Amino acid sequence: MAKHFLLLNLIAVVSFCFVVLAFEPSPLQDFCVADPASPVKVNGLACKDPKSVNAEDFYFSGLHLAGNTSNTFGSKVTAVNVAQVPGLNTLGISLARVDYAPWGINPPHTHPRATEILTVLEGSLQVGFVTSNPENRLITKVLNKGDVFVFPIGLVHYQRNVGYGNAVAIAALSSQNPGIISIANAVFGSEPAIETDILAKAFQIDESIAALIQSKF
Repeated sequence: MAKHFLLLNLIAVVSFCFVVLAFEPSPLQDFCVADPASPVKVNGLACKDPKSVNAEDFYFSGLHLAGNTSNTFGSKVTAVNVAQVPGLNTLGISLARVDYAPWGINPPHTHPRATEILTVLEGSLQVGFVTSNPENRLITKVLNKGDVFVFPIGLVHYQRNVGYGNAVAIAALSSQNPGIISIANAVFGSEPAIETDILAKAFQIDESIAALIQSKF
């Protein structure tokens, strides 16, 4: 009986370890500055020689600058992840500045590798995320300056500026490379394209309408 109990505990510990390791592992040294030029293929990016590391590897300038929101959605995301700051490699964190024109949106999307915590710096934002199947419940709230909201990892979420002036937010994400899947682009703008009859059945629309939406992407 005692051996059986011990075995169950061991299985639980191992299972927990696998769950933890499914996300970004803790660093095993002070830093592992990314070396994009390295031919070594790893889950993430290979480390550059620590002796060649300098302050620029941990530095980014420009988040004080407003992004250009003159586009279809009226928003602009300025990302600061491992691609911009190589020193973020293996540290499991990144951030972004998001600018919104009046009534601009950051359209529905997911981050497959990160939870996001959003802080409103200026303006008012309607934010929301949708829970997974089968409930698909929309959880939404209007945020004002200084308010904070969390989007759980992998869930579809969005923001919309509900004010008549510009809005600004800062988002922190729990991955050096959170990834982004824009729902409309992924479904209607994939390469090669998803067959229109599949989209028509999935969205319960006519094939001609599915084709029309695809043409916009």
